[in-house]
Amino acid sequence: MKKKIIVLLILLGFGVSDSSLLAYANTPFQGHIEETNINPKEAGEKLFTKEQEKLEGNKVIELTVSQVLAGTTSVEGDEFFAEVSEDVLAGSGVLLPKGTVAHGSIKNIVDPKRFGRDGYIELSFDYLMTPDGREIPIEGDMTSRLNPAKSVAKVAGENLTYTAIGGVTGAMAAMEVAGLPGAIASQGYTVIGGAALGGVIALGMSLFRKGDDVLIAPGDEIKVKISSATPIQIMTHEAVRQDELKYEGLEVSITDVLLEKDPFDNLNTITLDVIIKNGSKKDFSTFDIKLQSDLHKSYSPSIFSDYANSLAMKTIKSGDNVSGTLSFSVDSPNRQHWLVFYDRRTNKPLAKISVDNAIKDLKITDLQKKRKKRKKVM
Repeated sequence: MKKKIIVLLILLGFGVSDSSLLAYANTPFQGHIEETNINPKEAGEKLFTKEQEKLEGNKVIELTVSQVLAGTTSVEGDEFFAEVSEDVLAGSGVLLPKGTVAHGSIKNIVDPKRFGRDGYIELSFDYLMTPDGREIPIEGDMTSRLNPAKSVAKVAGENLTYTAIGGVTGAMAAMEVAGLPGAIASQGYTVIGGAALGGVIALGMSLFRKGDDVLIAPGDEIKVKISSATPIQIMTHEAVRQDELKYEGLEVSITDVLLEKDPFDNLNTITLDVIIKNGSKKDFSTFDIKLQSDLHKSYSPSIFSDYANSLAMKTIKSGDNVSGTLSFSVDSPNRQHWLVFYDRRTNKPLAKISVDNAIKDLKITDLQKKRKKRKKVM
């Protein structure tokens, strides 16, 4: 029961808000005896390769944080969870699949200081929990603190901005007091003096201004160097592939996946390069194609795409062979997504193509190309 509650809290922390989870938590475990022809050894061979590998200290892993970590609300020792954003590849398989949960705690919080120095937070990680239930002890630390050179440059840049604004303000004040004739009569010295005075005042204000408080929000991505003392069993690529739904006659290939900014400068647009061969008897308009997340949120194609070959607002008729792009503005780009083709009459999904599977295939192809280059060099 304790394990069930922990899993429920982790899911809720990542934004799953389905009433079925509450029902799951309150439902007692039920089971029955069932005969099966599945050989445990064969099942293990399908899940894992024969390779093992340690997480080295220089291995950088991208994690998505599940909760708010702020200097004003969090305290040292608070626990938190983060989720592995991308598959960590190793050998001929996957060392850590996307969705692996990392457990950590807040090691240190430093409040913002005078002279515009920002606060920062230090995090410590102790174990990973993979989707297949393995618990892996790890060591890892992360800090949001800027290195001294960057920190000084940031403060100096801000002080310069404050001084410039103060200078303009001082010049404006001098103009109001002496007026334009006075400025001309004094050959501009009243304006220059006012600017200098305004600059001094503003610089003093900036030096005593406190820096920003540290804040890590849900969905923020952090990069952490993690190491494991014990070898980790490598999973096969097939074991971590997402389920898909095929529709007879409809062939869809995702040849590239890009994460881009929307017109409002937010990095939340997933753009897919696709090749579609519609050998089915159905036509598909833009309204029949959506991107669906693992949280069951659906997104329609964006009409703000700058691509000349965008398939948005186009109909893919029976017998068409087309290629182009489809862009979707999503809430959380790091979630799992499927490109879904719906039946217009029943609004039921006919085909579901995993974006994550496409990303995996692209990475594997890229890795194989790099290995071939290395062999040629050697």
